[in-house]
Amino acid sequence: MTMKLTKDSISPYVIGTMRLGTWGSNLSTSEYENFIEGCLDLNLIDFDHADIYGHYTTEDDFGNVLKSRKDLRQKMRITTKCGIKLISENRPEHQIKSYDLTAKHIEASVEKSLASLQTDYLDVLLLHRPDYLFDPYEIADVFSKLKKEGKVLEFGVSNFSPSQFDVLNSLTPLVTNQVEISLLHRNAFEDGTLDQCQKLKIIPSAWSPLGGGLLFKESSDTKIKAIQSTLATLAKKYDAATDQILYAWLRKHPAGIIPVLGTSKIERIKAAQEALTIELTHEEWYMLWEAALGREID
Repeated sequence: MTMKLTKDSISPYVIGTMRLGTWGSNLSTSEYENFIEGCLDLNLIDFDHADIYGHYTTEDDFGNVLKSRKDLRQKMRITTKCGIKLISENRPEHQIKSYDLTAKHIEASVEKSLASLQTDYLDVLLLHRPDYLFDPYEIADVFSKLKKEGKVLEFGVSNFSPSQFDVLNSLTPLVTNQVEISLLHRNAFEDGTLDQCQKLKIIPSAWSPLGGGLLFKESSDTKIKAIQSTLATLAKKYDAATDQILYAWLRKHPAGIIPVLGTSKIERIKAAQEALTIELTHEEWYMLWEAALGREID
């Protein structure tokens, strides 16, 4: 059984895997298994990968669990990304960091990800960054080939501008644009990204939804301090933690932004789930926007 990505079926959060391996918590196979089961127990079934994570090792780490626990694969949806070529001892042929969205590279990346993740298919494949040389017709053709072969069910992009999204989506249907969205990175609200998602009924997902942790540290920056003060007021009102208010702020937007959680701690994921009950008012949303802006809106 496979699961199609729709607005009704997607988890309220996507589980990010970037920091589970050598780029973060360096989980053992048994710890990976416990973490995966913990997420599934919370009905969070969407796991977000990229071939480059852990310098091309995190997909293998995750796949080691699925190799021995084949029952888990049918309970989850796996997204992975391709297109960034890192300088790495695991890819000695890469001479410089670059982006490559040629059909040859996309197809080779999918084959490697399938092998690493110990699966026959990917639920979603995202193009990780826009390659300045990308040919949308070539990409549409390779997407069609991969779908016909049953290797990828749905396709999307990450970090694409609205115009880049539009040109590719006009040739092949895309299900998401995963971009950086947070109180500290608000471009998507103003550059047309979220407008486009609403128009096309596309599900946007947000990486680094907590602003990279800056809002949890002491700062001399007046805007950061203003945000922290407003967050503290709202956290007290809703009897919530700061991160829960930040998730509620993102999810208030009618585009239905899905935050990508970057933690390896189940208790923090549980806290994110609890934040689903927080409904900020219209004015409270703008209180945080104003604090981040550093002034009253125009």
